[in-house]
Amino acid sequence: MSAVQSSKNVPYLKAMTVAGIMSGTSADGIDLAFVRIRPSADGLKLKLLAHHAVPFSKSLRAAVLRAMDAQAISTAELARLNWRLGIAYCEALKEALRLHPGKIDLVGCHGQTIYHQGIASEFAGKKFACTWQIGEMAMLAEESGVPVVSNFRSADMVAGGQGAPLVSLLDFVMFRHRERGRVLQNLGGIGNLTAIPPSGSLEDLVAFDTGPANMVMDVLTATLFGKPYDRGGRIAARGNVLSEVVESVLRQRYFALKPPKSAGREEFGERFAADFLERCRAAGGRPEDAVATAAALTARTVAMAYERFVRPMMGDAPVDYLLSGGGALNPTLTEMLRRELVPLGCKVDSTARLGLPTQAKEAAAFALMAYETWHRRPGNVPAATGARRPAILGTITYA
Repeated sequence: MSAVQSSKNVPYLKAMTVAGIMSGTSADGIDLAFVRIRPSADGLKLKLLAHHAVPFSKSLRAAVLRAMDAQAISTAELARLNWRLGIAYCEALKEALRLHPGKIDLVGCHGQTIYHQGIASEFAGKKFACTWQIGEMAMLAEESGVPVVSNFRSADMVAGGQGAPLVSLLDFVMFRHRERGRVLQNLGGIGNLTAIPPSGSLEDLVAFDTGPANMVMDVLTATLFGKPYDRGGRIAARGNVLSEVVESVLRQRYFALKPPKSAGREEFGERFAADFLERCRAAGGRPEDAVATAAALTARTVAMAYERFVRPMMGDAPVDYLLSGGGALNPTLTEMLRRELVPLGCKVDSTARLGLPTQAKEAAAFALMAYETWHRRPGNVPAATGARRPAILGTITYA
């Protein structure tokens, strides 16, 4: 059964309030969304009740970044980080419920990705893809008093998918339109999009990771200016874009790959950022030029992905290009995106205009996926991840 087909003949579906919890590849903190989900004759209906964000402490963020795609790390440190993240999720949920009191029925927690390899490669004599999200969910079940659904990506990968992008289900449920094409572009550490043609079905959509979004900008801002990220895009606004650097990076293999495809810190993390900085320095760039050039790279990869893989499916329909994620709050980046996308016929806006705050979307998506898992319904979209079949996602930890 499709996750979004008519639910009038599915008597076991019930309305639930679900807390979605997300910490992403930017490793900047935790986003929570309280979502009311109810069945209706024409599919599921979602209402965002509240959204709350909690930044990681400086020490926890440093620990998460050390663990991501680490070349060497002790098992003791990984075990401690798993439990420390569990504490962070519990504290964030407790704080959110204090500020937004209410009863929740279920929690969907993505956990913190520390490694994601969407394409199979050989290890110890076998070739396979793999992923790992950590955070001790037994602690969250104890704190919340309700079941917790986590570990969403593995079932899709076992079914032949890349385990990403997974937010396409929410994109389809909330944003599909009869007459307009819709592209939902998330700008987290990695950029990912979901493209839905007018009146399109789940099988018609296209979704994939476009490349780096905030990840490279964040590393460069920390390295060159000692700040965790470029607040308000102010540093990038002072810089000049080194076009030759952007063009040289765009020749890398990932950007030419056809969807489905996914990426993470393994492709665009610290090693990529260090090489990018060297290219900027070789081109004579100043520190602020490097940050501006990283923003321009994000804008170019988004536009290139749209032009190559999405625009043909939209036909002559008007297209809304809707931004979300932390990058949607960076006016320098969003202006670069407008300059790239408007000439391609897109109206650039944000999901906030349609009722979903830009930083709430991924948390809301995992609330929806938890709801589907609880009702034993598939939560992946094979057209997005490349899976052979729909799969029920996640692991349930009972309170």
